[in-house]
Amino acid sequence: MAKRILVTTGGGDCPGLNAVIRAIVKRAGQEDNWEVLGSIDAFHGILKEPMEIMQLDKKTVAGIHVRGGTIIGTTNKGSPFAWPIKKPDGSWETVDRSDELIQRLKSQEIEAVVNIGGDGSQDISQRLFQKGVNIIGVPKTIDNDLSCTDFTFGFQTAVEVATDAVDKLVTTAASHNRVMILEVMGRGAGWIALSAAVAGGAEVVLIPEIPYDIEKVVAKIRSRIKNGKGFAIIVVAEGAKPAGGREAARESDEAGYQNVRLGGIGFKLMEELKARLDISMRVTVLGHLQRGGIPCAFDRILATQFGVKAVELIKEEKFGRMVAYQHPDIVDVPLEKATAYNLINQDHYLLKTARGHNICLGD
Repeated sequence: MAKRILVTTGGGDCPGLNAVIRAIVKRAGQEDNWEVLGSIDAFHGILKEPMEIMQLDKKTVAGIHVRGGTIIGTTNKGSPFAWPIKKPDGSWETVDRSDELIQRLKSQEIEAVVNIGGDGSQDISQRLFQKGVNIIGVPKTIDNDLSCTDFTFGFQTAVEVATDAVDKLVTTAASHNRVMILEVMGRGAGWIALSAAVAGGAEVVLIPEIPYDIEKVVAKIRSRIKNGKGFAIIVVAEGAKPAGGREAARESDEAGYQNVRLGGIGFKLMEELKARLDISMRVTVLGHLQRGGIPCAFDRILATQFGVKAVELIKEEKFGRMVAYQHPDIVDVPLEKATAYNLINQDHYLLKTARGHNICLGD
């Protein structure tokens, strides 16, 4: 009988997911009688009735490495350990369906699972491994906030999109003598914002790791104006916050999935600046544009390396591991360590570069 591998993509989509899927299929195809299946919408495909599982073969994955998104769908709702159930009164509760998931994997004769996702997905991977599932994790997030890998695929593409936005905002800011504020994603990590600010030559970048003093930002803009530059570019991460304050966020209870959605810091910052400066300002929220579209070459290569490595770990029966990039090697690390956050520390070379380039960080 064929050795069956199940592939899942969970959490938010990002460029490079399809490249991983393609690499898994192509590498598994080099083994005798290996079969690759895809669970639709993360573990939903296994837990639905009837199950939604698709065959992944060379024909299915041909050319998909250049496409954004994922051909097997994804979701950040419905962990098998906290499955949302709507009660008769309209409220929601969660139930643990992990044992049912494991039984369904056995019924489909799945011998190994490759779970592609970020910190939440890899936490699920670790918990399933503890319950006996042969599982391999592949790190995925545009936020680049997993500490066991130098980079996650999707991040570089998001930086390219954000940098392109900075480049475009510079020309209109200069034409109108405006302060242009660009809000980018990243959750609690400032990697996208800092990278785009350095690459695009922004005057100010505000990141979650460094709570900002609004007066320092005001002083930077006034200095620009005094020196004959009537415009400025500010890049702000969605998780940035003022010193002594909190992130701009709102509660969400969509289909029983409770979480905090960051966003709105760009407009909050503009109001703070308008109270202190008499200059025209505009806000651009880049939003989900950072997560879509064609993956850049770096992300395609990294995703492909991750996919190949995942199959090799299955062949070696090294389960409970996550593949990772630790320059210059593709390695594997324990899942139990994989979800630690990768935040920007004060000694990081990119932060020092920003300071050395006279970019204001609000501190």
